[in-house]
Amino acid sequence: MSCCAPGAEGLVESPLPSAEELTLSSRLLGPGLRQTDLSVPQVHCGTCITTIEKALKALPSVERARVNLSTKRVSIVWKEKVESEPTDPVVLVKAIVDATGYDAHLFSNEEDAGEKLQRDLIRAVALTGFAAANIMLLSVSVWSGADATTRDLFHWISAMIAAPALIYGGRFFYQSAWKALRRGRTNMDVPIALAITLSYAVSLWETMHHGEHAWFDATASLLFFLLIGRALDHVMRDRARAAVTGLARLSPRGAMVLGAGGSREYRPVEDIAPGDRVAIATGERVPVDGVVESGASDMDVSIVNGESAPRAVKTGDAVQAGTLSLTGSLVLKATATAKDSFLSEVISLMEAAEGGRARYRRIADRAAQYYSPAVHLLALTAFLCWGFIGGDWKQAMLIAIAVLIITCPCALGLAVPVVQVVAAGRLFKNGVMVKDGSAMERLAEIDTVLFDKTGTLTLGRPRLLDIDRIDKRHLALAAGLAVHSRHPLSQALSHAVSGPVAIFEKVVEMPGQGLEAASPAGIYRLGNRHFALSAPDGGSPGHGASETVLSLDGREIAAFRFDDALRPGAQSVSASLSAEGFETGILSGDRRRVVADLAIRLGLDHWQAELSPKQKAEFCTSLAEKGRKVLMVGDGINDAPALAAAHVSIAPATAADVGRQASDFVFMHDSLEAVPLAIDLSKRAGRLIRENFALAIGYNIIAVPIALAGYATPLIAAIAMSTSSIVVVANALRLNRPASGEHPISTETAQSVSGEARLA
Repeated sequence: MSCCAPGAEGLVESPLPSAEELTLSSRLLGPGLRQTDLSVPQVHCGTCITTIEKALKALPSVERARVNLSTKRVSIVWKEKVESEPTDPVVLVKAIVDATGYDAHLFSNEEDAGEKLQRDLIRAVALTGFAAANIMLLSVSVWSGADATTRDLFHWISAMIAAPALIYGGRFFYQSAWKALRRGRTNMDVPIALAITLSYAVSLWETMHHGEHAWFDATASLLFFLLIGRALDHVMRDRARAAVTGLARLSPRGAMVLGAGGSREYRPVEDIAPGDRVAIATGERVPVDGVVESGASDMDVSIVNGESAPRAVKTGDAVQAGTLSLTGSLVLKATATAKDSFLSEVISLMEAAEGGRARYRRIADRAAQYYSPAVHLLALTAFLCWGFIGGDWKQAMLIAIAVLIITCPCALGLAVPVVQVVAAGRLFKNGVMVKDGSAMERLAEIDTVLFDKTGTLTLGRPRLLDIDRIDKRHLALAAGLAVHSRHPLSQALSHAVSGPVAIFEKVVEMPGQGLEAASPAGIYRLGNRHFALSAPDGGSPGHGASETVLSLDGREIAAFRFDDALRPGAQSVSASLSAEGFETGILSGDRRRVVADLAIRLGLDHWQAELSPKQKAEFCTSLAEKGRKVLMVGDGINDAPALAAAHVSIAPATAADVGRQASDFVFMHDSLEAVPLAIDLSKRAGRLIRENFALAIGYNIIAVPIALAGYATPLIAAIAMSTSSIVVVANALRLNRPASGEHPISTETAQSVSGEARLA
């Protein structure tokens, strides 16, 4: 896997942000300390990370620095003053540019550089593939014994076909190699750039002098396979970036701030300060943390606790950034800036977890930094030995080129991504999408499986209990009120009634309390006990189920209980995971009684209830510190930090957007059977990856001595290199064969288990 590949932006460097821009965008962490986040879209591998972090840590003003490979972000904590001298933050950006040659800038709304690079790589693969196929056809004619004139013509045609492929497809390697060499270092793209350049140059020389052999086909084929490996690797890595971006979209761009004299002013969210009075209309998200000054509403707080049921807020209640006002308007007093609010904290947690996750990739990338000087030394040694000993410097050059080509890391580069792509396709056929290829390696290592409750072990859809025991008249009255509300319990009640319902002329909804309607018989109310009853007894359901009460003039008529249906496969999956030796548990923001009952019902080993997003992530981190490998299965926005902090994560397709983006796998069907299926396939993929590494290393052990001995021309070297790549791909395709006992999860299967036991 090649290193430090920049995008297709060329060598034009963007202007550096000013000191004022950097200071305004930074975050104050404490006395004299600030944090600045920069976008470095060209960061590609472990060598890039090591170079940037080393350059920044060498500055006396830098306290710490970390590069996040997934989000292409560099987080720098720096001192405002060093020895009484103020720090110029532009120095931080210059350190990155001087060390790597990569652009570093503040975040903007411009087109994502990663998407542009992906499109350019795909175009380059298509162009070099077309060129390689056509040159190979011409080479077959030459090999078949074409006369000298025809041979020269075909060589010139091959040269003209290979030239644009070399320029367009090779620019990724040339740009990266040039930037490395310009700063006195090397990377894996340097020998690749040398190999394709020398191969084309020697072939062109032979063509100009009517030589019998030319190796344009080797040049084009080499580029084609190398670009395939890079494109596959880029696609898998790039998918992990969407989580933080999606979460940031939950924060509004601005809000209406109320002035002292009743004036209203729209301000960008970053300009809202603690103490400002912010107006929140129905259907708007809260921009910053605050306290309700006036108004009442039902709030969608799934980002906080993961529960689908809204939470009623009134004057004096605290609300968090990112929550959504469903039924009423509010006036808030801001208690924090946007950078210090709850939503910003969740984003920071996810970025920190993703940065840690990249360590698994860094190990392999850092090991690869020794490859480049070793190949250079090997090729140079072959060139000098054959030149001085044999006296034929042309032959010595061809042998050196053959060594460069035959040692190109194409098979090694394909060993991992090709298995990941085949496995991803296999999982997709079974209704599971893979978002990060390296996740399959991590999934094969797990020993602990943790589930969220609502929306994961359950479907998050309230269901009316004991409907056959409820008086039909009471049910019709309650449904007549419920149809006027979008509250989940009201919708569940109204959907449960198939016959006619009572008709009320005027129904008023009290946010966070319930519904009220006047009729000739009196005042009907449907809602919580304190709202519906004139003398509430304070009772609450002892079984942990949700409840709503119907009353007439303050007297209870009927009480309706609701539960949440288990997700299909929940019981069988929990049993099979335990049987295979996995430790299982629940992490939930729901009430302790409800979570405990569910854990006992499913036979899970342990449970944690009433957890915040931060506490969920911290629990996963604490297990990791004990050496546990955690699989987190969750669906809510509040699960996103835990999904990112876990060793690997899975979410259902019904999950919130951010939950899906933060996870490594997404399963499309209702059934949880996707979890053990993904684990089994990931273990098989892991075995094939190890086999591919063995094949690639074995190829080099055999091929390199042959090239050094002079028995491999550049063409034979390219064929050998391509053959090793084909063998690796063919081995990966074995993953398409079903394992014994494996059964695809179909829609029919999911429906057949939809009647599985439910919570009582």
